Amino acid sequence: MADSEPQNPTRPNRARATMPLPLPRQVALLLQGGGALGSFQAGVFERLDELGIDVTWVAGISIGAVNAAIIAGNPPHRRLGRLKKFWRTVSGGMPNILLPEINQVREIMHLAAAGTVATFGVPGMFRPRLWPALLMPAGTSGAISFYDSAPLLDTLNACVDWDLLNDGPVRLSVGAVDVESGNFAYWDTRGPGGNTRIDARHIMASGALPPGLPPVEIDGRWYWDGGIVSNTPLAHVLDHQAEDMLIFQVDLFPAEGPMPRQMTDVYSRAKDIQYSSRTRQVTDQYLRLRREHKAIERLLDKLPPEFRDDPDARRLRGMLDRSSVNIVHLIYRSRAWESGARDFEFSRSTALDHWAQGRDAVEEVMHKGDLIARNILNGKSATFDIDAPDHMKEKEA
Repeated sequence: MADSEPQNPTRPNRARATMPLPLPRQVALLLQGGGALGSFQAGVFERLDELGIDVTWVAGISIGAVNAAIIAGNPPHRRLGRLKKFWRTVSGGMPNILLPEINQVREIMHLAAAGTVATFGVPGMFRPRLWPALLMPAGTSGAISFYDSAPLLDTLNACVDWDLLNDGPVRLSVGAVDVESGNFAYWDTRGPGGNTRIDARHIMASGALPPGLPPVEIDGRWYWDGGIVSNTPLAHVLDHQAEDMLIFQVDLFPAEGPMPRQMTDVYSRAKDIQYSSRTRQVTDQYLRLRREHKAIERLLDKLPPEFRDDPDARRLRGMLDRSSVNIVHLIYRSRAWESGARDFEFSRSTALDHWAQGRDAVEEVMHKGDLIARNILNGKSATFDIDAPDHMKEKEA
């Protein structure tokens, strides 16, 4: 997380010449919610940018919505600098302290940092309220949340060009949940039902996790963090895909994990299961649907000529999705010393560690980029997942 932005935005990046992927016109970056773990996503973006992989659609929930807004709301040469500015701001309450790589020491400092956040809040994001919620008048924001999220408004305005976000080349989608109806809402700058003019309220609503942060009002409705319903925007993007697409799905909570051994493990594992949002289940269901579409198309091709123009046959053929999707799944893997508090541990040293892990995750995948390239060139659909060191797992449609 260097302190300076690129000095020459037109300077070519050497990594671009060796970029291994033949990119389709649509490249999507999908960012899960996960608080402090969001610096992992920033590291992912940095390495993708170095490789010349230009994102055309970013979608996010909670902290993923924040990172997505910064990417969509800045010109290419400023995106990384603004991401660094944001993460320097929110990790500024606890300086970067070099610690020995001893799990017991790191765990103590990790828990101490999380306790500091719980007590004093996060610079540029949220601060504790002066009075306890029980002493505040019913119906006020102070009565239904422990922290004030007003600092995030100023931080977002300093990091995002809202006109560019809404009118620029990168599509943005962010999700939240309606407090009263319980329905999920997506705001999309290229939405099928009409474009939404997104501003800081939409991003703050997507990350308004109760009971810590207050709901955000938009057009007379109140919204909480979208992670309550679904912590990944994958289903939204797949539902509105219009052409061949390459997706980088960045998850901050792994669905799979070890059996807990003590109570702190229970808290951590339960959070993983709750917020992983069954990404693999969504992708498996999508691939199964693609296989069904292929089978239906083969059957329609076998119909005698007199039946091919039957209205039902034409209607069925029109329902088939022929575009391809390749999903690269990048998952944050917790350190041994991290606990269930890792999503609100905003120390500078941990943020830098998460950022580096994001870069490493992309590097592991690109090491096997020939497999992804083959599918893109052949128009096939598949998911790719690093399930063990130097081993890429592929599932084809």
